[in-house]
Amino acid sequence: MLSEHPADVPAVAPPSVRRQPLADALRTLSYEILPFASTEDAVLANVPRSIPLSITTTQAKGLERTVDLAVRLSAHGYATAPHLAARQVRDRRHLEDLVARLAAGKVSSVFVIGGDADTPAGEFADALGLLRALEERGHHFERVGIGGYPEGHAAIDAALIEQAMRDKAAYATHIVTQLCFDSATTVAWARRLKASGVALPVQVGLPGAVSRQKLIRISAGLGLGQSARFLKKQQNMLWRFFLPGGYRPDRLVNRLAPRLGERDTALHRFHLFTFNELERTEAWRRAWLDRLSTAHEEGR
Repeated sequence: MLSEHPADVPAVAPPSVRRQPLADALRTLSYEILPFASTEDAVLANVPRSIPLSITTTQAKGLERTVDLAVRLSAHGYATAPHLAARQVRDRRHLEDLVARLAAGKVSSVFVIGGDADTPAGEFADALGLLRALEERGHHFERVGIGGYPEGHAAIDAALIEQAMRDKAAYATHIVTQLCFDSATTVAWARRLKASGVALPVQVGLPGAVSRQKLIRISAGLGLGQSARFLKKQQNMLWRFFLPGGYRPDRLVNRLAPRLGERDTALHRFHLFTFNELERTEAWRRAWLDRLSTAHEEGR
C-alpha cells in the first residue's frame, strides 16, 4: 500500500509504533544514488556525511563512472559503496584495477550484483562468480553487500534465486533488498530467508520521497514483481495513493520499523532508493525526525 501523504508534510507516527525505534531507523538508514554529472553537487548540498551512500551502475554509464563517484564522495567524507556489476567486469585484470582504485580512494564497501547487460563483457556472468574472484584475490573491503528479492525477479526462477542467495551469503556481510511496496511480503520473505540458514543482516529497500512519474517509470523497469505490475496497471488510479507532493514511504516505514532487530527476520535498517531526489528525500527524513523529537519533548 502506498502512502497518501504529500512529500512535504511530516507524518505522525501511529500509537502502535514506538518513537525510539522509528527515530533510530530514520537516523541509521542509507541512500542509493545514481552516478549522474550533477550527483556529487547534489549530495554535498543535501546529504549529511553520517548517511552511507550506495552508487548504482548501468551498462550505459559503465563501472568507471560509478567507481569515480565513489572515490570522490569518499574524499568528501562519505561512506560509499559502489555497485560492482559482474557482467560489466571484463576480466581479472579489470577487477584488479577496480579494487586498487577503490583501495586508493579509501572506499571500504561494495555491493556486488550481476548487472543488467544482456551479454557479459568477459568471464563473469553473475554476482557469485565475481564474489568468488574477489575472495580468491583477497580484498580490503570491510562490507560486501548482495541483493535480496522479496518479490522474486521477473527474469530468474524462484528456486534459482534462493540457491544463489545461499551460495552468495558465504562471501557477503549484508543483504540489500529490491523495492517492495508491501511490508507483509518483505517480512515473510525475511523469515523464510532466516529459516533457510541465511542470517546476514538485511537492509530493506524502500523508495525515497520521489515524484509519482519517476517512481512508476523506474519501478516498472527494475524487474520487480507485484509492486511494479500494480503500478503499471493502476496509473489511471494514482489519485488514490498520491497527493501533488508525490510519494513518501511513511506507511512502509511505520510498519517495518518495529520489525528491525527481530530475531526471526534479521531485518536491520532501511535503504532508500532516492533516484537522486536528494533534497526531497532528505527534507522528508529531517521533518519526520523533528516531529518525533517534538513529540518526545512534549511527552516528558
